[in-house]
Amino acid sequence: MPLYTFTPQRNNLWIWLPVLGALLLFPMFVKSEYILNVAVLAGIYVILTMGLNITNGWTGLMSFGYAAFYGIGAYTAAILATRYGMPFWLTFAAGGLVAGVFGVAIALPTLRLKGIFLALITIGFQEIVFLVTLNWTSLTRGPMGIPGIPPPTIGGYSFNSNRDFFYLILALNAVMVFVVSRIMASRVGRAFIAIREDEVAAQSVGIPLFPTKVLSFVISTVMAGVAGAFFAHHARFVSADSFRLDETFVVLTMLIVGGMGTLIGPIIGAVFLVIFPEAARFLSNYREIVYGAILILVILFRPEG
Repeated sequence: MPLYTFTPQRNNLWIWLPVLGALLLFPMFVKSEYILNVAVLAGIYVILTMGLNITNGWTGLMSFGYAAFYGIGAYTAAILATRYGMPFWLTFAAGGLVAGVFGVAIALPTLRLKGIFLALITIGFQEIVFLVTLNWTSLTRGPMGIPGIPPPTIGGYSFNSNRDFFYLILALNAVMVFVVSRIMASRVGRAFIAIREDEVAAQSVGIPLFPTKVLSFVISTVMAGVAGAFFAHHARFVSADSFRLDETFVVLTMLIVGGMGTLIGPIIGAVFLVIFPEAARFLSNYREIVYGAILILVILFRPEG
């Protein structure tokens, strides 16, 4: 059985535990702040890709405005932390909550649409969010962005180094993997898959199509908001340019490369496509071309990831 189909279970802990152990030891042997920073970014993209997988992979919805919710979570955390002095643990939750509220607001009027029409609506929402963050200067500071976002703290300890952030994102990734695996093993997860495979058949066995689609969309947007809040506190600066449409396509590429509709696929795709551009920095001017080429090759030769 391919590795990317494995779900954390008792019978395959012999795979998961050594991997987790190696990750825990990783910062002890790697001293480079740059490498650790790349590892933290990979962890953020793991959350983003798992969230997009809920809608596009498990439920079969065509959502292309995902970076908008990532940005909403980041800006929510940044504004609450810098203007109101709220601690990370509250801004972190608020980022996911506000992104989820916007997810509900978009899902209710649009998820009765299908295919390309839903894709166009989400792309339109993406552009609206970008223009609002770019022009509502009294709230977002417009093109100047929001600097000076404080790092997370626990008690009197402040997370300042990339090593600290690595352990924090690793713990968050572990929680997300567990939560997503439990969701997909539940009746709700099986309903998502049934809708993806055949909506008529799913409805015929009593699955409520519209509420289930809304739930899928909201779970996805909450995960994007959580990732955005974490990004804001890690980067300590947010600007509208970080959450444009091309960011959605980067996450979508990670999902397709790793394998849509699997638990391990988003992890593999996110880690690979964060590390690969850094390992091939001489191709930095051709980043979009390289991403496109990888996407085409995967679709042609490994359509399952």
